[in-house]
Amino acid sequence: MSSKQRIIWTALILLMGKFMYAQNTVGLLSFDLNENYDGYNLVYPFHQPDVFLLNNCGQIVHTWSDDAVYRPGKTVYLTAEGQLIKTKEHVSHMGDTIWAPGSGAIVEIRDWENNQLWSFELNNGQFRLHHDIAPMPNGHILVLAWNRKSYQEAYDWGRDTTNLVDGALYSESIFEIDPLTDEIVWEWHAWDHMVQELDSTRPNYGLIANHPNKINLNFDTRGGASSWLHINSIDYSESLDQILLSVPGFNEIWVIDHSTTTQQASTDHGGRLGHGGDIAYRWGNPQAFNQGDTKDQKLFFQHDVKWVDNFVDGSFPHFGNITFFNNRIGQNYSAACMIVPPFDMYKWTYTKNDTVWGPVDYDTVITHPDTTALYSNILSSAQLLPNGNWLICSGRSGYAFELSQNHDMIWEYKVPLRFGMPVKQGESLAMNENFTFRLERYPAGFSAYDDKDLKPKGYIELEPNQA
Repeated sequence: MSSKQRIIWTALILLMGKFMYAQNTVGLLSFDLNENYDGYNLVYPFHQPDVFLLNNCGQIVHTWSDDAVYRPGKTVYLTAEGQLIKTKEHVSHMGDTIWAPGSGAIVEIRDWENNQLWSFELNNGQFRLHHDIAPMPNGHILVLAWNRKSYQEAYDWGRDTTNLVDGALYSESIFEIDPLTDEIVWEWHAWDHMVQELDSTRPNYGLIANHPNKINLNFDTRGGASSWLHINSIDYSESLDQILLSVPGFNEIWVIDHSTTTQQASTDHGGRLGHGGDIAYRWGNPQAFNQGDTKDQKLFFQHDVKWVDNFVDGSFPHFGNITFFNNRIGQNYSAACMIVPPFDMYKWTYTKNDTVWGPVDYDTVITHPDTTALYSNILSSAQLLPNGNWLICSGRSGYAFELSQNHDMIWEYKVPLRFGMPVKQGESLAMNENFTFRLERYPAGFSAYDDKDLKPKGYIELEPNQA
């Protein structure tokens, strides 16, 4: 779409004003065009293989379709060049050695016309891609992978195997892949950074409280499930050269130094932060390293942890701040939150408050006027937009909404799919029928749209209300 066409479209919608679609049960529910952040919404719903780009009127402007044998694996990104980077997996898990909720297997790059430009698959007896990826400015891609450890390997490393219900343990790995060469150019493995105080005769023995940069091999909030760390998001900051991880199994955020070599990343020294591949910063639950107690816990199975400065137009002023969807912050209660990490730019280090890292509390907490509507104990996303609005998706109900800086409701959308099949406008959807991992908005001026056809091409829902 040309800039002239975009201006005409914007003028037309601004003339329309504010609409409440009280009769709508799916798709667009409400829309205040005067306060809404102008852009296009990228969504990749569960139970079906296609990626949709929607305008703020809930209309499809572009679709990247795929074969019905695939499902989300679970995230998707749009690049400034107009390419789609998506994750996916096969519908059938028959014969898979590694599987847990959030599984993936394949990462691929497609152009705007949906031609596959590159594909990478990792799903074998040792590793499996899962949850999220992080496209990097240099064209490389960071991927998350489960790393299967047998019962014996876990025991030998110092795990209490009486709490290992699945007979195996999934550690976590990060691989940096260069799509031009298919090479893994950097890697990090959580297994290199464990500490345990169960048995002094086994490796990595030490007092947990004395090693806050290490991972407590026997801390477990997931009842012995194999995916005990269960990292569900990864983000990369080019300006910091650091990797941000969401670790809901520990109810924590971790920062890993990417300025290390792969060899340094397997140790506790080296890199600009000086900790090698150890955890350089962690926040959310100091109980994970034997500090504090339940009243100090701030994260509760969080999702979509990301740096605010990574917004695609590069204009955001809150450099280094971190946002996330705090899923289980209360009984049937979720919130979108932001924190300001205590990063000293001059000493290039994260500073501590005595034995733990700050901040003491959230900088911002955002809730829906109806807290029940926001609640989702899994999935979900929270995006702080450049104009100060928040775009939030409650994943279990496929319900997304935008709040102004004054917390006014200015946009609502409900994914109109029941287990991947479009429903008619007017039908009701129950919780869990339209799972949506994330919904993210890319600004109207994003370069990916240059010279692209963004005219409306229908709706996801059947029998849409077009009045």
